Amino acid sequence: MNDLSLFPSLAARLSRPERIRLTKARVPVALLADDVPGGAEVDRDGSALVDILVENGRIAAITPALADGGEDAVALDGRHVWPLLIDAHAHLDKGHTMGRAPDSGGTHPGARAATTADRLAHWNADDLLRRMEFGLATADAHGVAAIRTHLDSHEGQAEITWSAFAETRERWKGCITLQAAGLVPLDAYRDDYGARLADIVAVHGGLLGGVTRASGGTHGSGLDDIDLLLDRLFALAKERELDVDLHVDEAAQADALPHVARAAIRHGYEGRVTCGHCCSLALLGEQELRDTIALIADAGLSIITLPTVNMYLQDREDGRTPRWRGVTPVQELQAAGIPVAAAGDNCRDPFFAYGDHDMLDTWRQAVRILHLDHPYADSPALAGPAPAGIMGIDAGTISVGRSADLMILEAWSLDQVIARPHADRVILRKGILANRALPSYSTLADFQPAGATRI
Repeated sequence: MNDLSLFPSLAARLSRPERIRLTKARVPVALLADDVPGGAEVDRDGSALVDILVENGRIAAITPALADGGEDAVALDGRHVWPLLIDAHAHLDKGHTMGRAPDSGGTHPGARAATTADRLAHWNADDLLRRMEFGLATADAHGVAAIRTHLDSHEGQAEITWSAFAETRERWKGCITLQAAGLVPLDAYRDDYGARLADIVAVHGGLLGGVTRASGGTHGSGLDDIDLLLDRLFALAKERELDVDLHVDEAAQADALPHVARAAIRHGYEGRVTCGHCCSLALLGEQELRDTIALIADAGLSIITLPTVNMYLQDREDGRTPRWRGVTPVQELQAAGIPVAAAGDNCRDPFFAYGDHDMLDTWRQAVRILHLDHPYADSPALAGPAPAGIMGIDAGTISVGRSADLMILEAWSLDQVIARPHADRVILRKGILANRALPSYSTLADFQPAGATRI
């Protein structure tokens, strides 16, 4: 994937990887787990110039940058060094069905219909394993440390998908940390299947989840008994000690989020519930938004924004340019102290035709879309410590004692990080060069649309 001619000294040092000193590394303060070392220079972007000592795969020391790094040094000369990043909301089971699934028209209802058709026709164990493997190999090449994926868990599908996920998680153990949440329309919890699904999720150590709408619904929840259904979901989760991760209000007119917040409070689940999307928040009046955000804070909800996919899906009509951006009000949520992360969501499937499981790219787009610059402040946290905290994992930051899972970028400032895709990034896992080629689309060649000509 990357041209190591930029860092010949790094490649040479890999013959003795037990000790490497990365000198004059520029690290965003938001990505340092501990305080900036005393005396370290901090630039106007909020990035510290430090030396990072790696011993036996772990970070042994972080010190102010020295003029002379010593014989064990790899001179970075002020290049940015980031931890490997975290995607806390993905759909590995849906991914990479473009060219096979029916055309969605780029709309949310069309995407649901196309995904259902593809799932019923193709989602056996071999198909799921191959596509999830492709997605993870892609994420690995881009330097992703952890992924939480939502898994379509409809009756008749859940056992197949969760078993495939368990096999995949075991194969990738030690490289990419994987979590999963069950995904069904909320009314699936109305009957006995809800309990059976909760048992499947519990067996695999997952999270209980769902979409806060009725089966087949598109606008709002369509659920007169949403509070009863949420009580059912939370009761099932509590019985099995499962955390909760929901798709909430992914529409212009939707109001499920206050119901979720009040349910979390009723069931003592403060700090244990994640809500993805929450697009309709952006269309509330100022006072209603403030009141809703206060309720979210009281409930201890974490919010995940999916800006690339929601700008693609929301407010799409044939022959009409969208009038609404469709993204979560991140800055207002952060100002209220609510944990917020950015994530990738769908990848090359009916819900989003593009993407490449690259969290650095997702973060770069999120900064531009959500206006998280001028100043950048702690915006890098949205792809590192924020999703790590939501997932409850020890990753996403650079800190003494942690694994030396790092990416080195050919950039000396945050605007340069954002400006380019960084195909030349250098990936270290446990302090060892881990650059790997992206998997070829040729491995998915049988996904050609009907009538396509092979050459």
